Amino acid sequence: MRFSVPAVVLTGLLALVPVASQADAAHTITVSGSGEARGAPDQAQLSAGVTTVAPTAAAALAENARTMTNVFDTLTRLGIPERAIQTSNFSVSPQYPPYNQNDRGLQKIVGYQITNQVNVTLDDTRKLGLALDALVNAGANQINSVSYSIRNADALEAKAQEQAVTNARARAETYAKAAGVTLGGVVSISEVSVEAPRPVYRAMAAQRVPATPTAAGEQSVTANVTVIFEIK
Repeated sequence: MRFSVPAVVLTGLLALVPVASQADAAHTITVSGSGEARGAPDQAQLSAGVTTVAPTAAAALAENARTMTNVFDTLTRLGIPERAIQTSNFSVSPQYPPYNQNDRGLQKIVGYQITNQVNVTLDDTRKLGLALDALVNAGANQINSVSYSIRNADALEAKAQEQAVTNARARAETYAKAAGVTLGGVVSISEVSVEAPRPVYRAMAAQRVPATPTAAGEQSVTANVTVIFEIK
């Protein structure tokens, strides 16, 4: 008989725990918030290359190698370090004559095409136009893409996250006022997503240098959070 009373008391305590949790959950409000921060990019990336065609693979390769050597020399003269230059594609493909439905049998190879491409990162966005002109003058006949980035986006991310929480609080205060309750402290914050810097172009952001005009514009970082507030 001495052990029956503690057993009954323990059972009663366990039964009360879910009830208390439900009561706490009933006195909270959950809202989402978003924030955005913008900044000027401090790096530029470009992809350039050389494509050559010749009757034999060896001839196409030799011509391509000579031109690509000029491209690498040009990048060096521009002060671009080796760590910022990376080969991204090298291909050899046979060339065939135009399709003729009257031809019978296998198509004959009439030549070979060699393509050599590199990705280049510039630490000064103002040099992009100069680099593009220099590469074309060096023999590059492919400019595949141009993009911008921010070397260290941590500060922008922190600013976007701070704005997201501020936005969530403002929305929660609006709901609390409309419901006739008082907003309390934060119960929890969960990050839904943080989007990496993406381009935001400005029409008047062109950087005029004695070369091909380019525009760096801005980049933005966005953050989305879910915040649970206590209400009184």
